[in-house]
Amino acid sequence: MPASTRAVELAVAAAEAAADRLAEDIVAFDVADQLVITDAFVLCAAPNERQVRAVVDAVEERLRELQAKPVRREGEREGRWVLLDYVDIVVHVQHSEERVYYALERLWKDCPAIALPQAVRAVPAGPRQSAT
Repeated sequence: MPASTRAVELAVAAAEAAADRLAEDIVAFDVADQLVITDAFVLCAAPNERQVRAVVDAVEERLRELQAKPVRREGEREGRWVLLDYVDIVVHVQHSEERVYYALERLWKDCPAIALPQAVRAVPAGPRQSAT
């Protein structure tokens, strides 16, 4: 069964909020058929700890407007990889170095991508996306 309409709504809103704070490499996956704990993952990166925290704050603020509160947060103190668990979706905001090292999208490459608005997709990709 694909991700719920609510999960897609939250994933798109989280991606938009991340893009508003200049997060990079933003993707969303429908993981509902693979996991029972959530319907969607949103992944994004930021170049430093301060930016990671700004992205987290923006995502929380935007989803609060949609009456969604995270049931769990992890990694806020270090600011390198913050996980926000909203039950319907899980948002991973990673420092760019962690994003490259862990490459979470490899784990979920077989899951369908959730379509994100053009404004989100137009955010510049991090250094790992550059052509050489």
